[in-house]
Amino acid sequence: LFAIFAFGTCGSFSGETAAVVMCKVEETQTDTDLISVSFSYPFRLYRQRYEMPPCGETEARVLHLSGDFSAPAEFFVTLSVFAFLYSMLALVIYLVFHERYTTIRRVPIVDVCVTGGFAFLWLVAAAAWGKGLTDVKLATHPSSLLSSMPVCQLEKATCSASIAPYFGLANISVVSV
Repeated sequence: LFAIFAFGTCGSFSGETAAVVMCKVEETQTDTDLISVSFSYPFRLYRQRYEMPPCGETEARVLHLSGDFSAPAEFFVTLSVFAFLYSMLALVIYLVFHERYTTIRRVPIVDVCVTGGFAFLWLVAAAAWGKGLTDVKLATHPSSLLSSMPVCQLEKATCSASIAPYFGLANISVVSV
């Protein structure tokens, strides 16, 4: 059950981050732009584009989120799928071939070794995904959007955070391990 929950919550995760840029065009007029960026599993953030609005001497240009956190996420999801499949196979062996399982001495030893290997890899994958999730949180925080936009360094512009991503299910996927 933990494996299903782990790959379900991580593999189907999607989020959105946003920031607001207000550019003073004239003394009494400001131009407001909402910059919104969606991202999802497998967290190849460098592929997620957003457009920086023009303000003063700066021109509009396309920027990208930073980072590639696909390796720990995919490792975690892949191991979760394999753990689920192995647990289903073990359940079938325990129920259908119970007599052979108990009479052949090597089968329980192999079962314990494979289960121990999965437990170790599960711990490694959860630690890697926990670190990867922390990095995704930092890279998708609205302040990261604002710091990468040169327009936010101008006196004419006022930049502020808008929507911070909600990582509730992603946090649970790590904790459920």
